[in-house]
Amino acid sequence: MQDFDALIIGAGVSGLYQLHCLRALGLRTRVVERASDIGGTWYRNRYPGARFDSESYSYAYSFSPELLAEWNWSEHFAAQPETLRYLQHVAERFDLRRDIDFEREVVAAHYDDDDQIWEVAFADGGGARTRYLISAMGPFSSPTMPDIRGIENFAGEAHHTANWPHEPVSFAGKRVGVIGSGATAVQLIPEVAKTARHLTVFQRNPNWCAPLLNSPINDADQARIKADYDAILALCRESYTGFMHVSDRRNALDLSAEERDAVYEKLYNEPGFGIWMGNFRDVLVDEAANATLSEFVANKIRARVNDPVIAEKLIPRNHGFGTRRVPLETNYYETYNEPHVRLVDLNDTPIERITAHGIRTSAEQHDLDCIVYATGFNAVLGGFEHVEIRGRDGCTLKDKWANGPRTLLGLTVPGFPNLFTLVGPHNAATFCNMPRCIEQNVEWVTDLLRHMRDHGLAAVEASAVAEAEWTTHVHESAERMLLTKVDSWFTAINSNLPGRQDRHFLLYAAGLPTYRRKCDEQAESGYAGFTFS
Repeated sequence: MQDFDALIIGAGVSGLYQLHCLRALGLRTRVVERASDIGGTWYRNRYPGARFDSESYSYAYSFSPELLAEWNWSEHFAAQPETLRYLQHVAERFDLRRDIDFEREVVAAHYDDDDQIWEVAFADGGGARTRYLISAMGPFSSPTMPDIRGIENFAGEAHHTANWPHEPVSFAGKRVGVIGSGATAVQLIPEVAKTARHLTVFQRNPNWCAPLLNSPINDADQARIKADYDAILALCRESYTGFMHVSDRRNALDLSAEERDAVYEKLYNEPGFGIWMGNFRDVLVDEAANATLSEFVANKIRARVNDPVIAEKLIPRNHGFGTRRVPLETNYYETYNEPHVRLVDLNDTPIERITAHGIRTSAEQHDLDCIVYATGFNAVLGGFEHVEIRGRDGCTLKDKWANGPRTLLGLTVPGFPNLFTLVGPHNAATFCNMPRCIEQNVEWVTDLLRHMRDHGLAAVEASAVAEAEWTTHVHESAERMLLTKVDSWFTAINSNLPGRQDRHFLLYAAGLPTYRRKCDEQAESGYAGFTFS
């Protein structure tokens, strides 16, 4: 059994950077990754249409000026293959692969209180001992399948978007069914429609979508981006969610309808998340203000979809715009104008079962050659639920979080010494332009471990008092937000996860600058919320 100073679970964006930082700290560090290569989300999710909804240059690592200077993004919102090539470039440039074990899945991690060591078990029967255990599993590492009778009986092709084959999948001449209409499906559906003989979309709940408006990066753009990197990163650092969009400090309800709509029109016709993250300050906290934005976007859907009946089915009725994650789309609504594309509303005709030949709803049999499950993830918590993590006295993390997660800073948990949860629940990185918050997470953990090294400390653990204070702060910060009142993965109420009924807000909604300040205050206080040994 090998011994390490630090073991990192996952070789995605956070795991790679954490490895780089702990190497610099002089710690014997190993990354274990269940896939056969680096990339995490960008390795697994290779379905047609997968791409950023962050501006590419705002998503890149910022820790190395040389890396920023040498990498040229080809599009303002890069597609999955380019993003994976970027992460592979990072791994090669910093020689990270030599400290990564691939095809090695963690199934259990138990803390030995006497030796102050984590004992880690792998699916292949091997194991390791490590002083520090760092989860870099990511919030989207646990895909979910719908609970539908007969799934195993289908005789055609079947794929989940989060476990997409590495070899090309052709839809040409095929009858394809897509189950789902979330962010993944919104990217996938227009691509499938380009070549499929017939496409049937089985929609459970429509989502509010906004145009991505992607475009290539030309030479002039490239030069401007390189010259403006300091300003771009500074803007991301100070914005609420780490994106290149800052909210309008006015209230929608203080303006006339004409003034409001002019702002909405401008944002709707600009690339990226401006319509969500750069809108009026009251549209995500006031139902009346939100209704003005929702009706504006509803009218856009009506204008883009030719059949008024279909248009109304594509307009959400159970939540307002921006109160769930907003998918960014390219010709998504226009896809439903194509004669070979059909929308099936599962609220009207639910799926009864999957047969050998397709999908049977309460109304009819849909014969299919291929089924794609775009049914999302057990977000944020799923990775932790698939590993038996036991802390002091044999308590499991799953049991501790049975009534909702409780953490300090979304990075540590009382009763689980030397465990760090990058991009975990109650962490700003779960509601953020991920790499901007990931870098903050990783650097904060690295600074804490440097503090421990310099002071001869073997173990660190959050106090129960600090945990209670942080968890209360997380909940109080989110109370006024409309997104806490809506069923979504933000609140752990996911239609893909039957039986999960209690609403537990999983994100940190007070914003990246506040989160960073709270983390810095802990460090500046000598880590007052922690106990050391």
